[in-house]
Amino acid sequence: MSTTTVAPLTIQEAEVLVTAARGAAEAAGVTVSVTVVDAGGHLLAFRRDDQAVLISGETSTRKAYTALQLNAATADLVDLVKPDGPFHSLQTALDRPLLFIAGGLPIHRDGRLIGAIGVGGGAPEQDHGFATAAVERLA
Repeated sequence: MSTTTVAPLTIQEAEVLVTAARGAAEAAGVTVSVTVVDAGGHLLAFRRDDQAVLISGETSTRKAYTALQLNAATADLVDLVKPDGPFHSLQTALDRPLLFIAGGLPIHRDGRLIGAIGVGGGAPEQDHGFATAAVERLA
């Protein structure tokens, strides 16, 4: 077991992530909501574009939480929770609802999970791309 301390995700980094995701979405002509949570699942940053659909706030938050809890991109989990998938009951396994739609990504530093980002408002593939652009900007 490593005893190396990894710096937590900061509010400043969360703001960089939000700005980068929104910039990618704006360039694509899409209005979104973006949520960033820390390693404990606590909200660090949230932004909803003025014209983004209201549900995007909830979906971005659930995508971030899901990516954090499972330490995986939500895009990679979609098939696993289908009715015939190996984890079909996972959607209702926790008190806090998970959301298995592309757009959530875990965030790592030095191989350690430090948080997650969720983007909602575009098509799932678009949201995944906006979240990916944000995480790449942070690296």
